[in-house]
Amino acid sequence: MHPKDAFKYCPACGKRGMMYNNKVGYLKCISCGFQYFINEAGAVAAIITDMEGRILFTKRAKAPAKNKLDLPGGFVDIGETAEHALEREIKEELDISLSSYRYFMSQPNKYIFGDMTYFTLDLAYICQAKSFDNIKALDDISGIRFIPPEEVNPDDIGLASIKEIIKQYLNSLNSTS
Repeated sequence: MHPKDAFKYCPACGKRGMMYNNKVGYLKCISCGFQYFINEAGAVAAIITDMEGRILFTKRAKAPAKNKLDLPGGFVDIGETAEHALEREIKEELDISLSSYRYFMSQPNKYIFGDMTYFTLDLAYICQAKSFDNIKALDDISGIRFIPPEEVNPDDIGLASIKEIIKQYLNSLNSTS
């Protein structure tokens, strides 16, 4: 369900009659004029490679895309930088720390959770880990796999944004070789 269909009553005055402006992307109360903008939430994704150039993928433990491949990462918390979110999410999901990272690209996504569509802007970073010695699947992942770039199958990836990020990353590897 799109957020425009979920909000039936105004959160400011409580009256029915939220109208969606598709051109601008906000809901407006016809009674009091309150406006609620439907914006994308920030999220981060880490393309982490090992010394052999294999890409670290996680296996999603929960919906959406349960049991499909993903990149480690997650939502940026309110008041948090994308870089801090990247470091925090990697620690929470894998119990490792990053030695370096650089911004790669962004990709919009529709994240469907509990019958609601959340719009995200996924910020991808190319990363190096300090060490993989203590790596383990934590939080909302059920497994970890290192896959050589030539063996990556985008159809095994669950989220459309991550699929596109990986396609672009693989293209960047091919254009530099």
